[in-house]
Amino acid sequence: MVNKTNSTLLWIFAVIFTISTAIYQRLTGPTHPKRVTISMKGESYSFKLLRSHGGEEDAEIRLDFPENVKGFVTYKRFKVDEPWINIPMTRDGESGIAKLPHQPPAGKLEYYIKLVDGKDEYNLTEKPVVIRFKGAVASWVLIPHIFFMFMAMLFSLRTGLEALFGGTRTRKYARNTLISLTLGGLVLGPIVQWMAFGDFWTGWPYGGDWTDNKTIFGWGFWFIAYLVLLKRPTNKLFPIIAFLVLFAMYMIPHSMGGSEFDYEKGKVETGTRE
Repeated sequence: MVNKTNSTLLWIFAVIFTISTAIYQRLTGPTHPKRVTISMKGESYSFKLLRSHGGEEDAEIRLDFPENVKGFVTYKRFKVDEPWINIPMTRDGESGIAKLPHQPPAGKLEYYIKLVDGKDEYNLTEKPVVIRFKGAVASWVLIPHIFFMFMAMLFSLRTGLEALFGGTRTRKYARNTLISLTLGGLVLGPIVQWMAFGDFWTGWPYGGDWTDNKTIFGWGFWFIAYLVLLKRPTNKLFPIIAFLVLFAMYMIPHSMGGSEFDYEKGKVETGTRE
């Protein structure tokens, strides 16, 4: 049985575990800034290279490096057979700046950055960095979306733990999981998708977007688990399975297999990978 003390410990574990999962999601997705570190003349320099840009403006690449060093950005459209364009970075105080031209929603550019110190050249990456463009997503929908998706994972884990240790609140926590996942993934998620890429839903049966598909897949398991718990509140199997499924879905990096603008076809494709 789960007493008050055990319940508190389970909640603490659930919160720590969920925060760790959220950090993993944040750091592993293909749109999270790429971190690179190079050594120039015995000094170490760390940079964050953009891999996502929202809004109607050009994407600004801003890096801090010594004033005597020159920077160059070379770019082209992703998966398009065309010449690379090389532009110098201009100085703005301690920073070097270059702007990548705005692309249609889900459009991508790939780019390299090279720093030149006299006769010495430093390529920041061996492979080009891919940046995806999207529309601006309003904070009034993005923040609640993130909050409810976080709460869905928290309640999902807490439900699984409650079932595993024979607690009496499994059905209550399962209901909270389903509500959070519905609001975050099936209500606010499509609004975020529409603001960013112009479509409300690009998963099954309309497309192959991994984020949409894993959301509906995880939601389906929790819907079934809740129906089972309505009839058998002490059932352990279904809520534990539903938690494991949702956890597996969260382990897929966010935005993996997302929307991508096909320049040759002139339309957005889904389910693609870099």
